[in-house]
Amino acid sequence: MRYNNKTLIALSVATLGLAAVSTTASAATLDEVKERGNLRCGVNVGLSGFSSPDENGNWQGLDVETCRAVSSAIFGDPEKVVFTPLTAKERFTALQSGEIDVLSRNTTWTATRDNSLGLNFTTTTFYDGQGFMVAKDLGIESLEDLDGASICIQSGTTHELNLADYFPSRGIDINTVTFDTPDQTAQGFASGRCDVLTSDTSQLSALRLQLPEPDSVEILTELISKEPLGPVVRQGDDQWLDIVQWSVFAMVNAEELGVTSDNVDEMQQNPPNPQVARLLGDDGNYGEQMGLENDWAYDIIAQVGNYGEVFSATVGEESPLAIGRGMNALWNEGGILYAPPIR
Repeated sequence: MRYNNKTLIALSVATLGLAAVSTTASAATLDEVKERGNLRCGVNVGLSGFSSPDENGNWQGLDVETCRAVSSAIFGDPEKVVFTPLTAKERFTALQSGEIDVLSRNTTWTATRDNSLGLNFTTTTFYDGQGFMVAKDLGIESLEDLDGASICIQSGTTHELNLADYFPSRGIDINTVTFDTPDQTAQGFASGRCDVLTSDTSQLSALRLQLPEPDSVEILTELISKEPLGPVVRQGDDQWLDIVQWSVFAMVNAEELGVTSDNVDEMQQNPPNPQVARLLGDDGNYGEQMGLENDWAYDIIAQVGNYGEVFSATVGEESPLAIGRGMNALWNEGGILYAPPIR
């Protein structure tokens, strides 16, 4: 087909029009959140340390604080969040349909979820692995001892696939008993419907506290999978992905630079080095690049804290779970936690 000048001009105008529509669409989520006046965040229905309501109905946990950090970056206020509790089966549909703006619910980053559901994983907030909890009196020392065992597991998770990958290839026979929620899974284990409870080790640590006799069980040291957990957004909105992603990166960078909720005001007034000045908005326009104020990271750290502070209070040494940093320690302290620099 041959094109004359008029046809080429018309095609160029149409292309520019589509580009304009695309640009408008790419900023839709931030605009909608600002106009609505709150961030809609999908969380677990109840998982101690990650997302669970306290006796007054206030949501707490590592995943909850991630959403509060995003709210701080946008509004300068960590409380402008509406939390929606979601089961494993509900979580992706709620995000796809626009019921929530971000999913922050101990969700494992996998190729299928990242590539086929119309969703984008932003970054990892907690590096985990699938483990197993057993009664101490069973005398189980390794996964090979689980031959013939029945295993309680939550449906709609990567854990089912991991079991199917691991045990048959090693000639170990198991039987699975599935439940819809973590609480039901723990109750099934406590009532004797299965010999073993499997989940991410972080979730096992939380579920262990719900058992009638927590000291009667143990979590085996062997892991059968990699479970990088982190917030998820819809595809097609790069600006929104950047905002959620860099809200987490800001907390990680703050810990590495020694900026805490206690000293952030002093650090902003007298930055000890250029990295801190850029992080806290004293140098550069990194907030403006995302459609935010330049002190977006200052607000996160002042109102929510750096990653180390949040980890310690929700799942770490200051929490009932008392989970060690392990892989979630900073890269320069023996872990694999790492954030790109703000520059």
